[in-house]
Amino acid sequence: MEIEKLNIYNCLRDFNVPAPILDEIFANEKDLNILISSWRDLKNTGLKHDEIADKVSKLIISEIGLDTDHNPVEK
Repeated sequence: MEIEKLNIYNCLRDFNVPAPILDEIFANEKDLNILISSWRDLKNTGLKHDEIADKVSKLIISEIGLDTDHNPVEK
């Protein structure tokens, strides 16, 4: 399980999710469980690791109000 968490963390960081945001998610057991469960669900649909990371990172970045350049998105 720890290797899975590390792989997810590193993959999301590689897909431009800021480390402080990932630290917050991984420090909160509820958020982490949702992330891992969702990751596994997407994997079960046949998506590859990078495809999952792309989808999840875009969702996280959107939810925190950042664009891909880490600038606040105007709402």
